[in-house]
This record gives sequence, C-alpha cells and structure tokens, in this order.
Amino acid sequence: MAIYDPKSLHAEEFINHEEILATVAYANANKHNAELIDSLLEKARPKKNGSGCTCAGLTHREASVLLACDIPEKNEEIYRLANEIKQAFYGNRIVMFAPLYLSNYCVNGCVYCPYHLKNKHIARKKLTQEEVRAETIALQDMGHKRLAIEAGEDPVNNPIEYILDCIKTIYSVHHKNGDIRRVNVNIAATTVENYRKLKDAGIGTYILFQETYNKESYLQLHPTGPKHDYDYHTEAMDRAMDGGIDDVGLGVLFGLEGYQYEFAGLMMHAEHLEAVHGVGPHTISVPRVKHADDIDPDVFDNSLADELFAKIVACVRVAVPYTGIIISTRESEAVRGKVLDFGVSQISGASRTSVGGYTEEERPHDSEQFDVSDQRTLDEVVRWLMKLDHIPSFCTACYREGRTGDRFMSLCKAGQILNCCHPNALMTLAEYLTDYASEETRAIGKEMLQRELQKIPNEKVRAIAAKNIDDIMHSNKRDFRF
Repeated sequence: MAIYDPKSLHAEEFINHEEILATVAYANANKHNAELIDSLLEKARPKKNGSGCTCAGLTHREASVLLACDIPEKNEEIYRLANEIKQAFYGNRIVMFAPLYLSNYCVNGCVYCPYHLKNKHIARKKLTQEEVRAETIALQDMGHKRLAIEAGEDPVNNPIEYILDCIKTIYSVHHKNGDIRRVNVNIAATTVENYRKLKDAGIGTYILFQETYNKESYLQLHPTGPKHDYDYHTEAMDRAMDGGIDDVGLGVLFGLEGYQYEFAGLMMHAEHLEAVHGVGPHTISVPRVKHADDIDPDVFDNSLADELFAKIVACVRVAVPYTGIIISTRESEAVRGKVLDFGVSQISGASRTSVGGYTEEERPHDSEQFDVSDQRTLDEVVRWLMKLDHIPSFCTACYREGRTGDRFMSLCKAGQILNCCHPNALMTLAEYLTDYASEETRAIGKEMLQRELQKIPNEKVRAIAAKNIDDIMHSNKRDFRF
C-alpha cells in the first residue's frame, strides 16, 4: 500500500487513494462541526500587513470540510470569504483569453471526448501555418491578446515540432494594433526535453487537466492510447517544472467522478507542487462534462448542480488563495456571472472549440470539442463584465516582465501583485476600448477607467497610468506595462 507523501515524485503517493478516502470521511464527519468550520474560516481570512495582505490557505483536509459543510449560514460565510480573498489578491479584474484549436487528430480513446480515436464521423482537421495565421488575425481583430492553444494527442499529426511552429507563427503575426502577447499551451503530457522546447518558445502557462484523480476511474475513462498511463499523466507537471516551465495550470473535469474525491485530489496536487517546487499551480480550471458530438453528459452519473459547482469554486479560492481560477464558455452566462463573485479571475470570451472556427462566419459544429454555452461576442462579454463592476483585463505584463513562477508567487502571497495588475488591467482595457469596442462598450469603459484610476493608492503610479491611458486613447501608442 502506497503511503501519502506530498513530497514524493510518485503519483500514487502524492495523490494517495487512501488519504483521499480518509479526507472525504473526515469532511463528512465534520460537516456540522460549527466550531471547526469557524476556526478554518478564520485561518483562511486575509490578514493585513504593512503593504498588503497575506492568506494562509487551507490543507486538502481542511478545505474538504468547508466543501462538505452543511450549515447554511456557514456556507454563506464561505462565499463571502471567497469574494474577500479574491478582492484582496486580484481586485475586481478578470483576465480575458480565448482557446485556439490547432488539430483534433488524436490517438487516445477518452470516453468523454469526441476527439477519441473510434469516432469516425467527426471531421478531422489540422491547421496549416497559413490557417494558424488567419485564425490569429481573426482573434486579434476581436481584441484578444492571450491565447490557450489546444491539440489532440497524435505523434504523427501533432508532434512537438508542429506545436512549436504554431507558437512561432502566432507570435509573428502583427495585424493593425493586434498582437498575441502570450500563448498558453494545453497539450498532452510529454517529456522534460519537450517541455524545455516549449519554454524556449516563450509559452506562458502549461495547462493539463487531470480529468480524474481516481486511478481506477481514470483507467476506465482512458481505455486506450498513451493517455491511459495514469502515472505518466499525473506526474507531467513535475516534468514540466523540471523542464524550466515556471507556471503550470491544473484542472479536473467535474462530473466524471465523485466531486469530493476530485476536489481533495486537486488540493493535494496543489500541495505537492508547493512542497516539491516551492510554487503551486498558477491556475486551476473547473470545467464540467458537457454535450459534444457523440458524448452524452447524462451517461456520467456524477453531474453537479449549479449551486454545488459554485461552492466548489468558492472552496478552491479559499484553499488556494494565490491561484488564478479559470471558467470557460462551457458554462452559461448565468453560471459564469455567479461564480465571478466567488473567486474566478480568468474567463474566455467568444470561444470556438472547433478547428478553424474563428475564420468561419457561422459557428461550425462539425469539429467542436464541446458545446459552447456562452456564445456572446467578446464585446458583449467585456460590456457585461464592466456592468457587473469587473475590469476586463487583457494584461500579459507579468510574463513579459519576468514575474513568473516563484517571482510571481512571492509578490502574490505578499499581497503585492495587485499593485502591478490594477494599472496594467486599466491600460489594456484602454487599448481594447480604443481599438475594438462598440460605442456603447467604449462609453461604459471610459467611465470605468476614470473611476478605477482613482483607486490606485500610489500617486506616482496613478499619474503614470493616467498618462499612458491618455496616450493610448489619443496618440495611438500601445503596450505600456508596469
């Protein structure tokens, strides 16, 4: 029997099955323990220091107690605390991005994904470099500055050299005032050598969803293909960091396995990265199983109600205060609006999950990875966020200024990153308003810029940001950053 050890490099020890079962049992035994729950909420509450605030976060067992909590008034406190922590670390900004699907060729047999090898009627497509360029221009014309590239696992059609060529092409495209300033990468687990190549290509965050931490379920859900190897997949983030990638993003596909098991495993993975590398996950994604070409989500019997889904988001924020929480267009406008207040800090906008989808006038469905619930334009999403008093941010300054990995985390955990993020968010919003926004969005945005500028406490920084915003909106200058 494997022994739980967060510092181990073996998947079955840092994601230990017996420890997860014990954690779920402990959480359920204490779901009415008001005294314990109060102590955990107090432990997680932001504590002010001389220049900002700090948060202790919670262990996987402690966070699991909050998730299991069955006391209505305590649950409301969890939601309020999640919002308080999010505001303390990230303020009211929401980072914008879009996925770019390069290829849906895949050799795996994942039963929840329409790209699986046995699906013979889905249209298979792989973008040429000219098509990558066209997709990039289409995304730039919307106003996007940050992409997450996606591709199925296929060593013949999608080798690492193809991914590297696509990254190079994306970064090379400068169209009007458009630039993709940061490419995040969501591709299959690979070798340390290949992670070094991705690092050298200038990627931002390497993202890989675990799908499920339950090994028995994992093996059943991935019956064939290289992804069947649970250990190799689960240990990928360690190899990525060994390859020099500073920032990694975790995630599970909620609905495949019991949510308490997945939540505990996700928290344990975050603890493992912190224990071994000194840097926890830069992001955590919280997708749910959705309908796709030949995928019926009702087949999976672990689906989550919206209220429970929102609580998971809140508990992730309380437990891992420094991480960016991502929610995609898998979720509806209503669900996304709700969880924005419980800790989400990054959302996609105007996403198309088909290969070559952005250059098509109508949304193509023949090669979608999943149905998109929120089908609004980027301008509509930006305007909606501002009406909810969130700052849409297209900022990528931390990556380009070298604030990644432990450098980012040290600033974030000390409550300092907001001093960089707030003015940068406003300057990139000014770029969007000037270059891409509708008149209605621009009017709302100008009011937000004036209001939010006054919230910058440092007079010198406020003055510089105000001048840069004025230059952006009147002198056609671009790409200021702190």
